[in-house]
Amino acid sequence: MTLRQVGENEYVEEHGGDYEDFEPGRVIKHWPGRTITESDNTWLTLLTMNQHPLHFDKAYGEGAEYGRVLVNSGITICLISGMTVQALSARAVANLGWDRVRLKDPVFVGDTLYATSRILDKRLSKSRPGQGIVTVETTGHKSTGETVIVFERSFMVRCRETA
Repeated sequence: MTLRQVGENEYVEEHGGDYEDFEPGRVIKHWPGRTITESDNTWLTLLTMNQHPLHFDKAYGEGAEYGRVLVNSGITICLISGMTVQALSARAVANLGWDRVRLKDPVFVGDTLYATSRILDKRLSKSRPGQGIVTVETTGHKSTGETVIVFERSFMVRCRETA
């Protein structure tokens, strides 16, 4: 836990980091994991208007390739990305995007997912003095070890030295 003093005996708990805190090559195991429920899958599938029956029709899923309902991949990227925020981008200025998103193994209701990130690169912003861009590769995997998603994400953070 990182604490920043804001008063004589008063502190604020902080997460994420400044540009200087990110070291290329560093690996971060995010915790806790999350078990996917049927409600998670149904709600997000319908909320995003994804009407493919493979995500919410049990009878259809039983006759499809995996023999059951498949969790919407939108949930997978949202959940794994969200798991990284506390350690990586809780203090980010902006999320800049995801690249090279690869779905590796299917996710089913009841699977528990975890995330690990590796810092790939960092550079100072050319257009925003006092800020830098960090790029990470995040891997989402099941508690049983199968990799379900891999993606790169870039976000902008402040530089401590010019804050």
